[in-house]
Amino acid sequence: MALLELRNVTRRFGDFVAVDNVSLAIEAGEFFTLLGPSGSGKTTILRMIAGFDLPDAGQILLDGRDLADTPAENRPVHTVFQSYALFPHLSVADNVAFPLRMAHRPSEEIQRRTQQALQQVRLPGKAAAYPHQLSGGEKQRVALARGLINRPRLLLLDESLGALDAKLREEMQVELIGLQRELGITFVFVTHAQDEALALSHRIAVMNRGRVEQLDEPDKLYGFPRNRFVADFIGNINMLDAQVLENTHGHLQLGIDGLGEVLAPSMPGPMAGGHGLLALRPEQVRIVAGSEDIDLKNRFSGQVRELLYHGDVTIYTVALANGALFKALRPNSTPGRATFFEVGDAVTVAWRHDAGVFLHD
Repeated sequence: MALLELRNVTRRFGDFVAVDNVSLAIEAGEFFTLLGPSGSGKTTILRMIAGFDLPDAGQILLDGRDLADTPAENRPVHTVFQSYALFPHLSVADNVAFPLRMAHRPSEEIQRRTQQALQQVRLPGKAAAYPHQLSGGEKQRVALARGLINRPRLLLLDESLGALDAKLREEMQVELIGLQRELGITFVFVTHAQDEALALSHRIAVMNRGRVEQLDEPDKLYGFPRNRFVADFIGNINMLDAQVLENTHGHLQLGIDGLGEVLAPSMPGPMAGGHGLLALRPEQVRIVAGSEDIDLKNRFSGQVRELLYHGDVTIYTVALANGALFKALRPNSTPGRATFFEVGDAVTVAWRHDAGVFLHD
């Protein structure tokens, strides 16, 4: 039995349906992420799990027991907010110990567990400091320590890394993974940042307009999106309108206006004459000089429209013959200074016959 289960949960605000008949199950010890754009319903779900809000329909069950009649303060759940919500007049130790004081635990136990919690988040030397004396990452870790001190069944994280700069955010992602693995507490994480969700999660529910578009492991979401929204929302992707010419056991033969025939991985469902999209990640696309020969059947000429240098890689946008803009990623890993194609250069983009995924209408 799943630790937490949502069954046909709906939440409305007037005429607006924030969460629309959502069902999902979260396993004990899982790092589960609700991912989606603003207004997709992910934070509303988190608030209902925490007990700050109640569903208009459906059930939220913890260990098989409906939480409808359990107030927020009695749920074995703690929420870590993006703002950290630390008490400015309390020291770090007192902020972390606050839940235990509210539970009237013995002072010796409070001291012991507070020290233990600060050790877990690598802040043992900051017990006497105050929030205004801490960096953003340290505040984040204090909020985590306070959330973990009661060993909740569920730790809810609401955009809790959103206020950090890129380098610190990456460091905290590593900290979170280590803490979750060490403690075995179930994490339910809300974010709109796709790279963060992919890096942290065991499974991800991609949300859009109050519904779950796809629930899967990160590599499956990235490599095998089920529809246009998921493909477009998760990372960079090329999408070409295509018609199915043939679907055999070995491959899909697609026709693309203005380009011609393309081979794609075979899949059940698409029939000759059907329409859809060929979705292809930039890292699956090779880019070479227009005069260079390349032994791949899917290859098309184009012209470099723009390039983005990311240090380790460069992402090129290429205008194809049919006017489509196509992205290709090239590692900057050659010895010495990397050489680049320039805007206006004639190039060829190519990819393997077993790359990409066809999304049928």
